[in-house]
Amino acid sequence: QSQAHEGWRKINTRYDDGGFSGGSMERPALKRLLADIEAGSVDIIVVYKIDRLTRSLPDFARMVDLFDRHEVSFVSVTQSFNTTSSMGRLTLNVLLSFAQFEREVTGERIRDKIAASKAKGMWMGGNLPLGYDAPNDGSRTLVINDDEARTVGLIFETYLELGSVHALAHRLAERGIRSKLRRTRKGRALGGRPFSRGALFHLLRNRVYLGMIVHKQQVHPGSHAAIIEHSLFDAVQQKLDTNARRRSKTRRACAKAPLTGRIFDQDGQPMSPTFSYGKQGKLYRYYVSSSLQKGHKRPSHNTSPVRLSASTLEQTLIKTLKRLMGKSVSDPLGLIERVEIYQDELEVVLPGEHHARIRKMLGAGEHAAPNPTDPTTFRLTLPICIAIRGGRSLVISKDTEPCPQPDPVLVNALRTAHSMIEQDHDGLPILDTAPDTPYLRRLLRLAFLSPELQKQILQGRQPPGLTLSRLLKDDISPSWEEQRQTMVTFCKM
Repeated sequence: QSQAHEGWRKINTRYDDGGFSGGSMERPALKRLLADIEAGSVDIIVVYKIDRLTRSLPDFARMVDLFDRHEVSFVSVTQSFNTTSSMGRLTLNVLLSFAQFEREVTGERIRDKIAASKAKGMWMGGNLPLGYDAPNDGSRTLVINDDEARTVGLIFETYLELGSVHALAHRLAERGIRSKLRRTRKGRALGGRPFSRGALFHLLRNRVYLGMIVHKQQVHPGSHAAIIEHSLFDAVQQKLDTNARRRSKTRRACAKAPLTGRIFDQDGQPMSPTFSYGKQGKLYRYYVSSSLQKGHKRPSHNTSPVRLSASTLEQTLIKTLKRLMGKSVSDPLGLIERVEIYQDELEVVLPGEHHARIRKMLGAGEHAAPNPTDPTTFRLTLPICIAIRGGRSLVISKDTEPCPQPDPVLVNALRTAHSMIEQDHDGLPILDTAPDTPYLRRLLRLAFLSPELQKQILQGRQPPGLTLSRLLKDDISPSWEEQRQTMVTFCKM
């Protein structure tokens, strides 16, 4: 109607973004308008006021550039200007500057109001923490949920007992304790799931449970009641800080794990770097299956390696690849695209350009074949075993001949078993008295292992994976021949 003298008439095409802020370009109708401009369907854009289109000066500058490229005019029915002239552009920029200023001032006022309210201890919204319900009767004071409050106390006490967020998450999952269940305005359920480690870290650091309100690193006394005592909260913070310093050392050492993201166990689970420190501060590096790090238990029949000495494995691969590819290769580990760990072999995925060269240098038990899933690579199979000796994992291949390392636990158990029997005048074993406990009765069976296996235990050459717990758990046949057949296959020594 305002432009009737120009011969304008009303049409039904509208681009209405009611309820969306003019300070953002993420508006459905605006996106539709810009798409129609790109398609050449628009000649003139008509608005009531310019700030109905946008309140951002940089956004408007981009729009004007789009309008010029597609010869689109811009008209405000309450503000008389034309974007095709320089004066019209100046007027638009001035108006948009004030519109943007108004939006920023409004935002500052809202932020100041929230800060002032939190300084008075009011709850100003957000996700409700476990242990509290939303304020009622128009107040801004959180209301304690008694059942959830007991759960919060249990979480703090259990963490102090275990000293590990990882173990805490596992314990809570076993007991069926889950996060707070809440519903959105549309009725969608959120939460009610097992606690993640990140959620537990946030909960254990949350000063709301002390009756406090936190705003931008500033802590104010809250109007709600506390759930956790100061002494318990401080003890938990001290434990978290101690563990954080330990994790910081671990992160610095993480750069020394070159196979990170490229090493997997036989189940296809990634193996991540972990670290521990000895009594003299010596760093020990390992690759550990993600399932083991998450606390998942694997079936007892699964004896595949899930924890490896990182330095031993890396040095073995470097030595093997330099033998196959030549010592001129400066970074053999950098060429590896994937490593898969099995009980009696390793599979290494390498770029296909090295296939022909490596095939000429293969040794006994080594194989190289095209990768069926990626023709640009090939798979190198190495007869490298993972052996457990004295609680330590050893990487054994024909390139690395480790010295025999007797397992002190197995050796002591064997000696204890022999100390319980005597020999009669014919040299036959006899028992003076029966063992007192079930454990000693199971331990006694070790004295009747085949002489060959006992000799290997004393020399540290027992089958890989043979531990005391396995010997005591499995039924040991009195037949020495059957013992040989049921033991784990020997790795080449």
